[in-house]
Amino acid sequence: MIAAAFALALTLTGGDPEARVVIETSRGDVTLRLDAGRAPATTCNFLKYVTSDAYSGGAFFRTVVRETNDNPNPISVVQAATPAGSDDPGLGPIALERTRDTGLRHVAGTISMARDGPDTATSSFFIVVEDAPALDFGGGRNPDGQGFAAFGMVVEGMDVVREIHAGSAVDEALFEPVSIMRVSLTGDMPAVCAA
Repeated sequence: MIAAAFALALTLTGGDPEARVVIETSRGDVTLRLDAGRAPATTCNFLKYVTSDAYSGGAFFRTVVRETNDNPNPISVVQAATPAGSDDPGLGPIALERTRDTGLRHVAGTISMARDGPDTATSSFFIVVEDAPALDFGGGRNPDGQGFAAFGMVVEGMDVVREIHAGSAVDEALFEPVSIMRVSLTGDMPAVCAA
């Protein structure tokens, strides 16, 4: 229902439903293509943090490695947060855009929102390093089976993501978090986010 309303707004206002964002880190840049057409609520929420400079001074602080992960549905991802951390209440929680509804999947390079329960994501996000269907709707990574909200892909800089993922960690916390200097929108804001 929400996605249909955003799609209608996009049709009425015109504009490109994709956005490009660059994450500048202490290890190099990662460029993302965000899909406001299929995941408008999640994309627009992320872009509010980007345009308010909320990620500057934040970090990639967590690495989850499939081979050492004790969850019965292991994954390989890196997670980032604002300077306030992964529990940053930020702008408040948003509705979960399930992969069942968006058609997006958690394949290598996907950016998605971290969350506890459904409808709890705020600002913390993660990037998938290896295909992880357990993160999709119906997957077993979370007991609720609702999955996570995928909303875009890495288009440049997966080497940087893999380098972060390979960092030394204890209990998934990186010994040396990778600093985020800035996250910036490189083109126009999708019309659906301005509506």
